Amino acid sequence: MNIDLSEVPSYTRPYFEKVGGTNVIQLMRSNLAVFESFYRNIPAEKWDYAYAEGKWKIKEVLGHIIDSERVFQYRALRFSRNDQTDLPGFDQDLLVAAGNVKHRTPESLVTEYILVRKAGLALFENLSAEELSRFGLANGFKVRVDWIAYMITGHEIHHIEILKERYGINVISNV
Repeated sequence: MNIDLSEVPSYTRPYFEKVGGTNVIQLMRSNLAVFESFYRNIPAEKWDYAYAEGKWKIKEVLGHIIDSERVFQYRALRFSRNDQTDLPGFDQDLLVAAGNVKHRTPESLVTEYILVRKAGLALFENLSAEELSRFGLANGFKVRVDWIAYMITGHEIHHIEILKERYGINVISNV
């Protein structure tokens, strides 16, 4: 990783650390198959499970991953096109509550996840080095386009770790 972590917003540093020095776009591509398998192997009875009162159900966690990736992709698109508008932050709890995933099937969520990730890969893989190095403002923080790929990837790894540690989902070992 050729990113100076002192330059990135402090709340995102753990996501960068989860990715490490790997080629992040390549990791996003390889994680697509790994995480798809992970999600598809979650037992049906677990999808509506939350490990504690007030915590998200597994369906909601995946809905949150999908929603967040869409927001991050939108930011990457805008910033890569030199848009200097300070894009607002988002309330993840509000999005999860309004996401209405309780009526969704696990299959529909996994399918949406795959499509969103493939859309993100198409975006990042087709940006030039110049576009990837452009900055924009998100919620008052200066963010570089290529950093967003790290945020997306590290954010998902973070939630996979939580699913394994707190929800007891250990359906594959190489995550």
